[in-house]
Amino acid sequence: MGSILFGRQAEQSVIDELLQGGSGALVVRGEAGVGKSALLEYAGAAARARVLRVAGVESEADLPFAALHRLLRPVLDEVEALPQQQANALRAALGLGDVVHGDRFLVGLATLGLLVELSAASPVVCLVDDTQWLDGESSDALQFAARRLHAEPVIMLFASRNGWCSGDDCPAWDLPELRPGCLNDEAARTLLHDQASDLPPAVRDQIVAEAMGNPLALIELPRMLTAEQRRGALVLPPFSPGAAQPVTDRVLMGFRARIAALPEATRSCLLVSALEHIDELDVLAHAIGLLGASLEDFAVAERAGLVGVGPDGVTFRHPLVRTAVLLACDIAARMDAHRALAAAVDADRRAWHLAAAALGPDEELAEQLETVALRARQRGGQAAVSATYARAAELSTEPGEAVRRWTAAAEAATEAGLWQRAGELVDRARRQAEAATPTGDVLAQLAYVRAKLELRSDRPLAAVRLMHEGAEAADDMLARLSLVALGGYYTWASAAHPDQLALARRSEEMCPEGEGLPTTVRAANRALRILVEGTPATAADFVIPADHLPPELRYLIAFQDLARAGAHSMFERATGLVEECRAEGRLGRMPQAMTLLAIAQLFNGRHQSARATATTGMALASDVGQPMWRGYLAGVHAWLSAVSGAEAECISLTEQAIRDADHRAWMPAACWAEYSRVILDLGWGRYDSVLDRVDQAMTGPTRHAFLWWYSWPDYIEAAVRLGDSQRGHDRLKPLADWVEGTGQAAALAILHRARALLAPDSAAGELFERSLALHAEHRQPYDEARTRLVYGEWLRRNRRRVDARPQLQAAMETFDRLGAAVWSDRAAAELRATGHTVPNHSRVSDPLIVLTPQELQVVRLAVTGASNRQIGAQLFLSPRTVAYHLYKAFPKLGITSRAELARLVS
Repeated sequence: MGSILFGRQAEQSVIDELLQGGSGALVVRGEAGVGKSALLEYAGAAARARVLRVAGVESEADLPFAALHRLLRPVLDEVEALPQQQANALRAALGLGDVVHGDRFLVGLATLGLLVELSAASPVVCLVDDTQWLDGESSDALQFAARRLHAEPVIMLFASRNGWCSGDDCPAWDLPELRPGCLNDEAARTLLHDQASDLPPAVRDQIVAEAMGNPLALIELPRMLTAEQRRGALVLPPFSPGAAQPVTDRVLMGFRARIAALPEATRSCLLVSALEHIDELDVLAHAIGLLGASLEDFAVAERAGLVGVGPDGVTFRHPLVRTAVLLACDIAARMDAHRALAAAVDADRRAWHLAAAALGPDEELAEQLETVALRARQRGGQAAVSATYARAAELSTEPGEAVRRWTAAAEAATEAGLWQRAGELVDRARRQAEAATPTGDVLAQLAYVRAKLELRSDRPLAAVRLMHEGAEAADDMLARLSLVALGGYYTWASAAHPDQLALARRSEEMCPEGEGLPTTVRAANRALRILVEGTPATAADFVIPADHLPPELRYLIAFQDLARAGAHSMFERATGLVEECRAEGRLGRMPQAMTLLAIAQLFNGRHQSARATATTGMALASDVGQPMWRGYLAGVHAWLSAVSGAEAECISLTEQAIRDADHRAWMPAACWAEYSRVILDLGWGRYDSVLDRVDQAMTGPTRHAFLWWYSWPDYIEAAVRLGDSQRGHDRLKPLADWVEGTGQAAALAILHRARALLAPDSAAGELFERSLALHAEHRQPYDEARTRLVYGEWLRRNRRRVDARPQLQAAMETFDRLGAAVWSDRAAAELRATGHTVPNHSRVSDPLIVLTPQELQVVRLAVTGASNRQIGAQLFLSPRTVAYHLYKAFPKLGITSRAELARLVS
């Protein structure tokens, strides 16, 4: 549109501010022709930085990582600077290296890392135009990178068309937006005069009215006028005031008319270029040569201002030109162009072009496409896998094979986050299955995909029924066991429902007979059924064989460690799962693993680490589109905020937990949110509220959560402080039945504390001492400090002030280290009541308490000697962001170097 922008001062100011800030991302969104590309070009010209450019191409939308490859092609030599795991993932995704395990989010992390590495030499600006036509994998990678920009000198600008997508599968960029509108009358007339100064006033007035402030229309409508019309003759439709078409449609019609007037050979050249973006001129020459044309035939279209031809291939003046080319050519010409392209391009694209030219079912071609899909899956391109399997299904000659391919397409769509598309593909598979005899394993897989759709729609029990259906159909034992195990877990994880217990029993009954893995699944589902019944489980209910287990079962067993009061074993399992996800680059699995780890850290008294894990996990869950796990982590984070006494933060996080993981369908996040309010009330001395909340929970939709067993000691303490010991005794027996069944020292210590609170003074002291002895066997700082606090209070009330002081002092110092401010204040108040002076109680026993959760994680890894790059690889941050966090942390800690940091932490 030229180097001068008319009427865009406000939009230019926004871009200037972003460029001056040096880091960030922006989406420019608007209708076709409004000037989005011109604003990106303005940014590129104004930036004092290295500029990388790419535009989405509709013909490449099913080619995994195609746009990312074109964006990064000028800088691929720098990939070696990345951590090896990220470098391998990026090379594999772009088809430049061996296949590696990983997912599309790891490619996004590698993309961010590469841009940050480049920015060390010079700031980087990425301009991504026509994002509506990016392949899904490139879109995911670029969104992931853009959302994680922090302090790096990297700017990413995206341009996207309004209204190109509707429904659940539209990508949610979650980035700041700039929405340029139509030009005002003055700017429109200035632009028109700049482009067509020879037009008579009457014609100018009519074009300004027709263009309605659309810059593209102001440029292109004059080119559609005849010589007579340019001199002021009557303007005919579609340029009459009564024309009802949108202005972009009228521009499109103008392009189409100009293309139709071109020589046939030129139209063939344009059609080939519209159907395939080819950046190698010899390949392009080969394809158009098969249609009797040559590169010279582009010249007419170049002179008409429709395209440009250069070393990197053909560039259309505007995406509407590409669309007009396709509209101007008939089906026979398109099929001839597809066949010519099939003879010129690589194997993957060849199969697609042959499929586009196919007139009916073709099993050989379907098999070729399936091979393409398998290669795309190895590169992490699930959206491409789905599209390819779907076309293979359409070309299948055998109905059973068609069902299998439709199912595979639907499963890949769920992995790509294309839930609406997955539902459509499932419907195709089910219709095809009515006229076919698919194998049991195909039916099982179809049922599982349907179950995933129900889970996505917050209908866990409907999903469980489908998992049972799939397990009954499955021929493969491992598939059957996985479905039954997942069915047991999701039954338990559902909010309370009349059908819940029957489904839990069904999950247990469906476990196949046999030793090894079947025994493990039976034990797991039996335990979950007991939990749904509301019966406290014993240690025997949770005996888990130590066999090698599939990932799904390892996650389920780690969750069940909580029911065994096995905080230490849960920590070991969760740490292993997180490290495994990190080592294999499975960022899509990471939020679930980090949820486990945050809970395990919490129950092992590692509160600051748990807060850091929860914070990182919530951000990652947002990045990878997993609101249920984000809500679960928000609930865990809320509990930690409750312990610190941060009421506003706690309430905000509980609301987020319930909002993200619908409490009407799911239990865990809502349960954590409710329990967080219990701990908040207990810390602030609102004991009536503690009892009311727990009583309501015991009959509410989260009553079957074993987390409530952990609340019984809190309930007993609140009841004692209110002078209602009977309500405390009512909870003591179920607490004792559970804890004694587990045999865990840490849980037994808490049980003895509860018994001491309810015991007469003649027995309480011994029980408190026994509790502390058990705490010494398995250190859990928070619960041990709680025991020391109530023991110190008891000693003071019994006029043993000297004995009370060390207990209260230890409790206060521990609460300080944990950041449990409200509890620390209570301990300090009790300590003063013994006559001990507590000067300047500022809770600074742990110097790291002043750090944010992200800074804390960075500092803890820095102490181990890890480099910024190694830290970044672990925390999914760029090395420069790591450096930024250290830069912010050092002044807070009063240090200037890593050496000082090591001494401080030690």
